[in-house]
Amino acid sequence: MKEKADSPLDERRAQISRRQGLKLGAASIMASLLPVPALPAAQTESAPKEKTMADNAAIRPFHFQAPQADLTDLRKRISATKWPDREQVTDASQGVQLATMQKLAQYWASEHDWRKCEAKINAVPNFITEIDGLDIHFIHVRSKHENALPMIVTHGWPGSIIEQMKIIDPLTNPTAHGGTAADAFHLVIPSLPGYGFSGKPKAPGWNPVSIAKAWATLMQRLGYTKYVAQGGDWGNAISEVMALQQPAGLLGIHTNMAATVPPDVSKALSAGGAPPAGLSPEEKHAWDQLDDFYKNGLGYANEMALRPQTLYGIVDSPVGLAGWILDHDIRSYQMIVRVFDGKPEGLSRDDVLDNITLYWLTNTAISSARLYWDTAHNLPAGGFFDARGVKLPVGVSAFAEEIYQAPKSWAEKAYVKLIHYNKFSKGTHFAAWEQAAIFVSEMRATFKSLR
Repeated sequence: MKEKADSPLDERRAQISRRQGLKLGAASIMASLLPVPALPAAQTESAPKEKTMADNAAIRPFHFQAPQADLTDLRKRISATKWPDREQVTDASQGVQLATMQKLAQYWASEHDWRKCEAKINAVPNFITEIDGLDIHFIHVRSKHENALPMIVTHGWPGSIIEQMKIIDPLTNPTAHGGTAADAFHLVIPSLPGYGFSGKPKAPGWNPVSIAKAWATLMQRLGYTKYVAQGGDWGNAISEVMALQQPAGLLGIHTNMAATVPPDVSKALSAGGAPPAGLSPEEKHAWDQLDDFYKNGLGYANEMALRPQTLYGIVDSPVGLAGWILDHDIRSYQMIVRVFDGKPEGLSRDDVLDNITLYWLTNTAISSARLYWDTAHNLPAGGFFDARGVKLPVGVSAFAEEIYQAPKSWAEKAYVKLIHYNKFSKGTHFAAWEQAAIFVSEMRATFKSLR
């Protein structure tokens, strides 16, 4: 099968302008993000204005339509998949299981409809703006309610803006979703550099520190003088770095994948030994989750932090890409397995495939992976979930089936201004996407005191 060419989106962009081994791998990827000087205050306008402020600061409307030829080619590639033999075990210890992948492929090739997802994306206001020489795509939905609180929401890997589509209307139009006008948000939902519809960096340098600065620039460019930030996965790293940089106007942040691990726990996890004495039951549960993740769940992140360019197979094979994306963390994988077994819970088959298809159509499998490499190589080493010393107000929502469920005791130490903490007995890595109603309620509760 011939090599997959650059996606038509690349042409469109041109048109519209962790330990030696693990230390360099994922355990050092997302934290170890040291405070950097706050961005200088910039003059902002009293209300957002989506118009040209300067040639390189123009905000251009964006619309996406995948060429039908690309969708036809996608189905042909899925149908032409060369399958391996079945795994030798009855669980997922060898990776994503053959039966699940074949169910996924069958549905993807015959029933999934990308156009429905495309229509949902295009039904909200999409824009492109250039920041530090790179095109940044974002969704910007303003509430009709006058005193709405601006919020920038950042996805992670292997996610995309599709994770946030379900929360847009409940947050911007709360009176139609059980809330009041006082619960309203203006939403800014950007695509990370190298992800989705944003540009692909041509040189190293785009990592949580630079992205955090870019997000502050974006909010200033939109005219927001006061705002909050939210994220999980990379979105948490970026939001926490924003809180360390303290750009003008940032009031506080919320995270659904908190970085709260104390130094003694991080050191013990790094050594691969026994947990520190004196952990409470909740803390021991978090230890067990993290210990398992570090020992058994880091394969994808290590590869992307060390050799992302080697992943040619997931650019050429849609099923290869799907397998790579599904193998993120064991509990979200198990949930997706149940979805393809006909037991939807939080996500549907279409949800899962919408996201994978976006990676395919935009040819961003490798460009997105480079964020791991850039972070591991260009920022100081540290622990994946180590507390960073955030001083701004922070809200934490701890979901039971996240990589680890951050204990309240750790969150209180990690965030000196913990304004909200809640934990839930369900929910995996993709909170906004999978548990949208809970997520919306958590945003309203977290930021009520900051309005």
